Amino acid sequence: MTQIFDDPADFADEALDGFTAANRRYVSRVDGGVVRATASPQGQVAVVVGGGSGHYPAFAGLVGAGLAAGSACGNMFASPAAGQVYRVAQAAHNGGGVLLSYGNYAGDVLHFGQAQVRLNAEGIETRTVLVTDDIASAPADQLDKRRGIAGDLTVFKVAGAAAEEGLDLDEVERLAVLANARTRSLGVAFDGCTLPGSPAPLFHVPAGRMALGLGIHGEPGISEHPLPTASELAQLLVSRLLDDRPEHPGTRVVPIVNGLGTVKYEELFLLFGKVEKLLTAAGLTVVEPECGELVTSLDMSGLSLTLLWLDDELERLWAAPADTPAFRKGAVARRARRDVSADAAAPATDSERPTPAAAALGRHALSAIAAVRDVVVEHEQELGRLDAIAGDGDHGIGMRRGVEAAVAAAQSAATSDGGASVRRILAAAGEAWSEKAGGTSGALWGTAVIAAGAALGNRDRYTGRDAAAAVEAFASAITTLGQAGPGDKTMVDALLPFRDAFLTEISGGAPVGRALAAAAAAARGAADLTAGLRPLKGRARPLAERSLGHPDPGAVSFALIAERLGRHLEAEPMEQGAKA
Repeated sequence: MTQIFDDPADFADEALDGFTAANRRYVSRVDGGVVRATASPQGQVAVVVGGGSGHYPAFAGLVGAGLAAGSACGNMFASPAAGQVYRVAQAAHNGGGVLLSYGNYAGDVLHFGQAQVRLNAEGIETRTVLVTDDIASAPADQLDKRRGIAGDLTVFKVAGAAAEEGLDLDEVERLAVLANARTRSLGVAFDGCTLPGSPAPLFHVPAGRMALGLGIHGEPGISEHPLPTASELAQLLVSRLLDDRPEHPGTRVVPIVNGLGTVKYEELFLLFGKVEKLLTAAGLTVVEPECGELVTSLDMSGLSLTLLWLDDELERLWAAPADTPAFRKGAVARRARRDVSADAAAPATDSERPTPAAAALGRHALSAIAAVRDVVVEHEQELGRLDAIAGDGDHGIGMRRGVEAAVAAAQSAATSDGGASVRRILAAAGEAWSEKAGGTSGALWGTAVIAAGAALGNRDRYTGRDAAAAVEAFASAITTLGQAGPGDKTMVDALLPFRDAFLTEISGGAPVGRALAAAAAAARGAADLTAGLRPLKGRARPLAERSLGHPDPGAVSFALIAERLGRHLEAEPMEQGAKA
């Protein structure tokens, strides 16, 4: 259990500050993560990695010569926000383009994808290579659905070494794709991990049992087995990975025995010895293996085995020198330091003068966001427990971080000189929500709040049709960005009934308050029905059976928010200038 912190909500940021202070030879802090503190040749491809905090040495510990140029660092087990990824990539860029690489998780795909679009639009050529090494998360014919675990290291190392050789972006991308295609991993857990400030682990494994196929965000395994001996565990891991070997694998392989947090090094070494014998007996040649903590999961009691199947190119790049805080190979000459303290870009000024109606609606929007914060804080632990059944347990804390940041940003916008329209207030709230929450829910809620504000704009008067347009914009942003549909067991299963009920009431002439009450009731009923669904999206998908009988946390949190907004509107009617 993580014991050392002041405020659990600040744990990731404060840990990253301390990491940077302790490793100033290697890394410099930038807004959103870290970049190399040393100079790289002009025109070198910048390999930018990242993901949630809680996995050290991944991801910040892998920044340095011969490996990553920068790392975007999210909150605990939560994707970094698109803005964080963008700022880290911009700081790391050295004229040769950017390769983004990260594990295949929905939140990371959303946020890194948004950052890639922005970077390309600004003339910084950017590509992406997803890591999909975990054989437990999808069958062999669905490699694109597999998640990334300790195979992150092999892909990042090959890409970083290729960039260090001076290869162009096309070649760095090709070799990273090749490394991913030839990497396979499988993990086991003996007990779960505990998020900072949480009273209990995200899951427990019964005494005398072992969970097979766990994730690195506290996701439980896909099956449980009697606790094996070390020889039996080695046989299980090696045989499963050999059965899933890539096409034309060859006979040279890099094995990586990776500790997930609390398994001691002596135990890892003992297991590695047995793994090495099995690989040799299978006619394979072991090349430059690794054994230790490389991609962890806080204090999880567990480990994983990764195999990278080599060809001549991959062997050269895997063996190439690297010098980072947590991973070193060979000898790298000392390099000059670089100055990453560029002047911050001046914030864009918003000269919009809010209309009285838009200012009044903006004040009500601020009050409504505060009400949303209250209901999220009230149910934070409940949402976390629900999310931990088949996910990583961070939904409650992520929603709280996001909505608290949204309230602070909305208050700042509302008290600026001249006040602010509802559009400006919701834009500030949405950007802050996405930035601080991270993860899938942060991207979705932040984008949707911004879209709702844009739909409301800065008008002289507002009617029920404007409220309907805002609800439609909110829902469209969620479905377009998240690519989820009805029955996928996501927030969408509560959102679409909410939207449909609201639009029906408004089209029938109902006032906004009555429409919202009807829509909230529809959302609650639909959220309850998700208990009977199997998740088809997100981190819960590999544990679909475990989630049966439990509603989706995203659908539940949306329904709770809708209900609280309905009560809020009843208790605090909109000001006259903002009424529909």
